[in-house]
Amino acid sequence: MQATDNPQFTLPEYVPRPTEIMSFPDALINALINNFGNFNGRASRSEYWWWTLASFLIYIPTIILDGMIFGWGEATQGDPFGISMLVAIAIAIPTLTLTVRRLHDLGKSGWLLLIWFVPLVNICFLFVLLEWLIRDGDAYVNSYGDVPTNVLPVD
Repeated sequence: MQATDNPQFTLPEYVPRPTEIMSFPDALINALINNFGNFNGRASRSEYWWWTLASFLIYIPTIILDGMIFGWGEATQGDPFGISMLVAIAIAIPTLTLTVRRLHDLGKSGWLLLIWFVPLVNICFLFVLLEWLIRDGDAYVNSYGDVPTNVLPVD
């Protein structure tokens, strides 16, 4: 008996993954403007990893700047609120929404990120999450939406 012989079983609609990756500026525009605070839909690998690179390129220099302004040992002993903390707060929401949408691209729920708060399990979950974020997304329409196109929507 083949899968198509069963009327209750239907194959998902295959939609090929985009051949082009999302560009660096498009990924930033999509994360900060088009999808800021949006937990719905899907995000491609290129969009997620371009955002991760941009966050790294913004955050690391602010840590160095904090060290030069407030002293290198002061962050752990005194008031830790500095420029890097403001940047971390500013990029927290786009990072969270992009991670959830990236999990949606794999057909997984964004609620899985709550595993991070379970002691000892979170260490193992880090490696599983990293593998999920590296993996290519579903090449079909899933319950979270269409396959990401890697192009910005045209108004």
